[in-house]
Amino acid sequence: MSKTLALTEKLIALSSVTPEDKGCQAYLIDLLAPLGFICETMQSGDVTNLWARRGAARPLLVFAGHTDVVPTGPLEQWQSHPFAPTHRDGKLYGRGAADMKTSIAAMVVAVEEFTAAHPDHKGSIGFLITSDEEGPATDGTVIVCERLKARDEQLDYCIVGEPTSAATLGDMIKNGRRGTMSGRLVVKGVQGHIAYPQLAKNPIHLAAPALAQLAAENWDDGNEYYLPTSWQMSNIHGGTGASNVIPGEVAVDFNFRFSTASTVEGLQQRVHAMLDAYGFEYSLKWTVGGLPFLTPRGTLSNAIAAAILDETGIATELSTTGGTSDGRFIAQICPQVIEFGPPNASIHKIDEHIEVRHIDPLKNIYRRTMENLLL
Repeated sequence: MSKTLALTEKLIALSSVTPEDKGCQAYLIDLLAPLGFICETMQSGDVTNLWARRGAARPLLVFAGHTDVVPTGPLEQWQSHPFAPTHRDGKLYGRGAADMKTSIAAMVVAVEEFTAAHPDHKGSIGFLITSDEEGPATDGTVIVCERLKARDEQLDYCIVGEPTSAATLGDMIKNGRRGTMSGRLVVKGVQGHIAYPQLAKNPIHLAAPALAQLAAENWDDGNEYYLPTSWQMSNIHGGTGASNVIPGEVAVDFNFRFSTASTVEGLQQRVHAMLDAYGFEYSLKWTVGGLPFLTPRGTLSNAIAAAILDETGIATELSTTGGTSDGRFIAQICPQVIEFGPPNASIHKIDEHIEVRHIDPLKNIYRRTMENLLL
């Protein structure tokens, strides 16, 4: 068994469902401290965060990830226990196998190999690990980034170990993510008997044309890296459940996934202008879940792409598809952030797994990237 595989199994066996870390980071500290890392635990609420750094020089290359995993779902639907690492047909099964304990293990072993072979490498290496990525993300990476910024600790490159590959290891890396902004729209009407519509005001009827316009709107055209911004309704609720009552209000939940071609302020202003034009009474509460970030082609993306090509023979694709990640926080203090990890087809699913044949090549790509940046 390779060292990376053994460490992956060790981490999977720790049932670290958000916000629990269950000792994962303590185990990582035991591995990193002998390599010369100064390790700092940053506790925030129920969340455990780790900041570890080896060296003081620039450039600083940081590996980022999370030890927390999503809940298992019904245990009886798993072919094997989600926290008992199990091999079947060349695959390693367990919650976190793909998202993202394999990546963390590969990063740590890659750093072990790199520092052993190149103890006098230039620059510094860091680890930013949280147990709050799969949850609210309010006490995790964002807290560490705020503290690093407050003490003027400069990051130059960051690799986030999210599972970005699609069909096979190395075919896709993420050089940005769309922002996410949600809204809860409540349109006011007047409740009444459905047989006397003249004595009521139906908020569903009032809202329908506005919702159709919002759904049809071209918010932007995207850019070289992003698809156009998307507006989607996720829930509509109105009425008492009775078929003969016009409701007094209707509530609509919606979400923007937006690119760097749009701004929070611009999107909000356009929505309000559309709604105001219809003249009905409404309230609208906004929640910004994360801003978009983008790392254009450059030093870090080229270093990872070259490492992937050398290890796998694959010319990787830059992409900004998918949901949000902690990269949105790190991008506020680091000019170049790239996400790269194993295939993501099984993440968050019953019987989550990774193909064992991908584990050591993933470690090798991380090591080769360090060689490209720090030698």
